[in-house]
Amino acid sequence: MHQVSSLWLKETVARALAEDIGPGDVTTALSVNPAKKGRAVVIAREDIILAGTQAFEEVFLQIGGVEIEFTYYDGNCVKAGETIVSLRGILSSILTGERTALNFLMRMSGIATLTSKFVSAVSGTKCAITDTRKTTPGLRAIEKAAVLTGGGRNHRFGLYDGILIKDNHIAAAGSIAEAVKLAKTSAPHTLKIEVEVENIQELEKAIEAGADIVMLDNMTVEETRRAVEITNGRVLLESSGNMTVERAKEFAGTGVDLISVGALTHSAPSANLSMKIRKTG
Repeated sequence: MHQVSSLWLKETVARALAEDIGPGDVTTALSVNPAKKGRAVVIAREDIILAGTQAFEEVFLQIGGVEIEFTYYDGNCVKAGETIVSLRGILSSILTGERTALNFLMRMSGIATLTSKFVSAVSGTKCAITDTRKTTPGLRAIEKAAVLTGGGRNHRFGLYDGILIKDNHIAAAGSIAEAVKLAKTSAPHTLKIEVEVENIQELEKAIEAGADIVMLDNMTVEETRRAVEITNGRVLLESSGNMTVERAKEFAGTGVDLISVGALTHSAPSANLSMKIRKTG
């Protein structure tokens, strides 16, 4: 599990605000009295699993002049039409932070919501849903946190905390056996070795070479079921490749241990949320 550090969050939000505001919010500065106060709410326009509330709050902590009260928190199911959070304070601050705050909340809630659908699809099996490194550059920590919020698991965070020998590593090393041998020679005992394979023959070679985990890349359901039979619990099996919610349910039924889904972070649609000013004064 990977935690989002407070320092990382502060720096990430600061960069996002600098990107959006630049030298100043000219629209708000020219059209809104800087002393005027009011209230706003964020409303869900569809059913979601909420995530990203810390980033949302951090936006307004950095802008200042706004008090926030959440009705729901990360991991909660929010129905369409319900109010997620209320904001009170200086209207110009609310307006300046609106888009950046919503971007974080919508993006992370979208990831958590999609993850929850995958997790529900494999419910009742031993299979777990995990993410990948196919994340938005610079936002990996918070996106992987959103996967956890949706009930999924995290795969390795980066290139430094897990050994995953893929097709290009095998091509560069010369063979599965050689790639695993080289990895085993220097790998710390705390790191397991995972090998990506594309067919049953490669699976057998990976097991023979001493892999701890084998990723079945784009195999059919029938091939996957055969892989489970051959492996018989000797290694963990992970299915991967173009997974949809429907396909995940089918693959989970084969007996694999894990299904990795790049779409959780690279293709999750942002949740449909909106902010509305409710009272001015």
